[in-house]
Amino acid sequence: MDDHRAQVEELLADYRRSREQLASVQRELASVTGRASSPDGMVEATVGPGGKLVGLELSELAYRRHRPEQLADVILRTVAAAAATAAEGTYQALSAVLPTATDPAALVAGTADLMPSEYAADDTETVDLGHQPVRRHLDDDEDNEQRESWLDSELIDRRIR
Repeated sequence: MDDHRAQVEELLADYRRSREQLASVQRELASVTGRASSPDGMVEATVGPGGKLVGLELSELAYRRHRPEQLADVILRTVAAAAATAAEGTYQALSAVLPTATDPAALVAGTADLMPSEYAADDTETVDLGHQPVRRHLDDDEDNEQRESWLDSELIDRRIR
């Protein structure tokens, strides 16, 4: 009986350690940030957990140095660089609790246990036409509907005349 009680106590202790480690990782993930500056220093971006933009600073000179579409591109690239930095922090935090062979980036992307063929976009479906299955593009129906509606309106126009 004492041996059973000791096993239960050991299991509970392991569970408590695992929960504390999980809580620690959760706190670390919640505090992940990334910061980046544009090459010319005119734009600074800060992102928080999940790559969410939480700060954007533009130099007054940014409006004079860049045309609007160029400035938009600089902002997007700077935010992406900040998000990449935050992603690295996320991967490092997760690496502490993942098995060594697990890729944290794949885990975050949701593809850790999938082969590329399993998560690649597939825009086809199999249709059974009775005698054999046929693969067709999913957008074929949309094209047909557009053609049919165009044809329907053509027929309506002929009937009205």
